[in-house]
Amino acid sequence: MAATAAVSAAVGMGAAESVRMAASAMAAAAGTGVAGAGLLAVLRHRSIRIQVVVVVLTAVVAVGAGTLLSAARMYVAAHDLHALAVVLMAGGTVGVVAALVLGDRVVSGSRSLRDTVRLIGDDGGGPAAAGSNVAGRLHRPAGEELVALGDELERMSARLADARASEQALEGSRRELVAWVSHDLRTPLAAIRAMTEALEDGVVDDPVTVARYHRTLRQESDRLAELVDDLFELSRIQAGALRLQMERASLSDLVSDALAAAGAVASAKGVRLEGTMRDEPPELVLSTPEVSRVLRNLLENAISHTPSDGTVWVEAGVEQDAVYVSVADGCGGIEPAHLERVFDLAFRGEGARTPGADNGAGLGLAIAKGLVDAHAGEIVVANDGPGCRFTVRLPLPVTEAS
Repeated sequence: MAATAAVSAAVGMGAAESVRMAASAMAAAAGTGVAGAGLLAVLRHRSIRIQVVVVVLTAVVAVGAGTLLSAARMYVAAHDLHALAVVLMAGGTVGVVAALVLGDRVVSGSRSLRDTVRLIGDDGGGPAAAGSNVAGRLHRPAGEELVALGDELERMSARLADARASEQALEGSRRELVAWVSHDLRTPLAAIRAMTEALEDGVVDDPVTVARYHRTLRQESDRLAELVDDLFELSRIQAGALRLQMERASLSDLVSDALAAAGAVASAKGVRLEGTMRDEPPELVLSTPEVSRVLRNLLENAISHTPSDGTVWVEAGVEQDAVYVSVADGCGGIEPAHLERVFDLAFRGEGARTPGADNGAGLGLAIAKGLVDAHAGEIVVANDGPGCRFTVRLPLPVTEAS
């Protein structure tokens, strides 16, 4: 209405005449708009091209109807009115043809998106197949909305491909875990069954052998209990059900306790345990049982892979804004291609590690990583000297770090 009033004032038309003509044009345009909306509702499942034509045709007819109605009410001569109708028909026809051409471009862009979405759903389609250069494959005249949608499809395709790869890797780890756990359960269970049947049938009756069988039964039972505990702990970590009881504790005390607990195992295998404290670490806010388990798992892993007469070296100290504990062994090193998989679920490295070593179900390092991550720390591994070095870093409290 403001635009109409401005044009009327510019051409010197009276207010009454302006209102009368504008009302006629608006009434005709409104009727045409309602008809166009109804037609679009009927054709809502048809091609975008047809819907674009309907939109353009509605606009053309609205302008033409308003013009003809206003001209008729102005008592324009019949010849002039007929000439105006011809002009409007010619212009409207050109507008509809232009709408068809532009509609083809929009349809082309939408088809490109449809093909892209179909490829994304294909199992074999990764970023290269489904979403690569989607925006470049769209026609620019299709509009920035479709191009933006193509870009988003490209990003979604990349995320889906990454998720698919992660899922496949996780599924492979689960299968490997089931295989290793089944093996580790079968071995002690077979021994327990054989010794139990021997004791039950009286095949073994001398006191020395019976006592040895009892010790072995207890050891195998402890081994099964440790495996079950590891599986339970790992399930809590993966399910996000780990509840840490945070408290202030001395990391040096935890390291000393872990070394003392591992001393008997190392001595039985002939492995030397040595350690040093570079700097006296301050007290940290941590969950004592979980951090103790991390240290215990690292020490057990190092001792099991270090040959007799070898040395496991433990070092602790402070660096920048973190406290670190490193455990170095004499395993002979890990294949570089396997370094990134050391903390994967059920991973058992081959490479240069000591043949015949009891690796367990491959849960210890995975559990250690999960517990360290829960403390907002990091655990890394690198080949170092005669073996490899595992390093745990835990963040200092804010007051200490500052």
